[in-house]
Amino acid sequence: MALGRLADDALDVLSRIETGGLFERTLRIGVTGLSRSGKTVFVTSLVHNLLQRARLQQLRLVAEGRFEVAILRPQPDPEVARFAFEAHRDALLGADPHWPEGTRRISQLRLSIRYRPTGLLARAVGGSSVLNLDIVDYPGEWLLDLPLLRLSFADWSAKVLAQAERGARAQLSADWRAALGRTDPDTPADEETAQRLAGLFTAYLRAARGSQANLSELSPGRFLLPGEMEGSPALTFCPLPPGEGPGRRGSLRAAMEERYRAYVRHVVQPFYTRHFARLDRQIVLMDLMSALNAGEEAWRDLETAMDDIMESFRPGPDSWLRRLIGGRVTRLLFAATKADQLHHSQHAALEGLMAGLVRRASDRAAFAGAGIGTMAIAGVRATTETTVREGGEPLACVEGTPAGAAERAAVFPGHLPDRIEDLFPPGMAQGERYHFVSFAPPRVREPERGLPHIRVDRALDWLIGEAAS
Repeated sequence: MALGRLADDALDVLSRIETGGLFERTLRIGVTGLSRSGKTVFVTSLVHNLLQRARLQQLRLVAEGRFEVAILRPQPDPEVARFAFEAHRDALLGADPHWPEGTRRISQLRLSIRYRPTGLLARAVGGSSVLNLDIVDYPGEWLLDLPLLRLSFADWSAKVLAQAERGARAQLSADWRAALGRTDPDTPADEETAQRLAGLFTAYLRAARGSQANLSELSPGRFLLPGEMEGSPALTFCPLPPGEGPGRRGSLRAAMEERYRAYVRHVVQPFYTRHFARLDRQIVLMDLMSALNAGEEAWRDLETAMDDIMESFRPGPDSWLRRLIGGRVTRLLFAATKADQLHHSQHAALEGLMAGLVRRASDRAAFAGAGIGTMAIAGVRATTETTVREGGEPLACVEGTPAGAAERAAVFPGHLPDRIEDLFPPGMAQGERYHFVSFAPPRVREPERGLPHIRVDRALDWLIGEAAS
């Protein structure tokens, strides 16, 4: 379709919406995931492809010929930062393509789709309808703060300190725990000690999140992504060893406990009541390949984080979160990202691993809700596929520019097991660990057709479901 025609259609949509000439429905879609899962790339690709609509064959609105036009409109919540779509698009499509900066705060974008409805709605409205997608992008690290709403300072401290003594965390947290050992929490509070302990605790969390350890079960989330709260007293606390009882007034323990409570009261709860509880649909992006590269401990830690994430969305009437703040997410999609690092013959196995993670977490959280799905996707496809012969045997490879390299290369990514139970068999040697390769973004030859992707259209179709019927 010509760009001029698209512009005319967009103006027509705006005019008819403003005058009440079109039936409108709105869905708030949350997009989250832990660090480096590809949230920014996914949202940018989704929006760009809806605006261009040439690469959306698995979106039923397009496949059935009912999609007319999509336009960006002012977002409904002016106090929330706008998702920087244009800057991220230009990073991916510019002369020197590069991955855009990741999500560091909550942001929002409204995209309106004009389409032809079917069934009773078609007969009722007698023409086109509009589906507003309010896309809310937020850090998954903030999602992991949700359990703090039901944990006392003492309970949270015990949990975090026990974690910090195990596996790779023991070395990463050594400086912080040593400083705790030299500190008497029941002595009078002083700000210098509080800041030193909080700084060492924050350094431990950041090291645990780093590319080598790649751990996931890390909170408080604002210690990793403070946003506008950088340097705030609300972020100047840390877990403390147990004492004889409640901290004495004026003690370091009492000060830390009060700051923890303030964090829960003024940071965690407002986020969920103002944003999370208003979502209709949610996609959670997971970078399984990076966790596998980091080894079994990182994978087990991801499983633990999945427990907390699943508990956040548990819809049953006995859910403590539902009783506390409500919630209305009716479709929840867990998507394993960066599927382009694998040959398509391995995508089913990747989706199977995602499904296995969800199934285990669902069982532990007694998750009984409908509308949960899994998928393997790539927000932007950075590779093509090729076959390389080695020793006379064909190898199914992917080809792209590895991160940090100057030239394209064919890479054999290896094989994923069919069952999650077989990821780390007994006796697996260090040299047999997974080594999935990250790639630079591609040079897109036809940007007017949209960004190349893997199943972004299918993911959107699953999320909006009957809303566009």
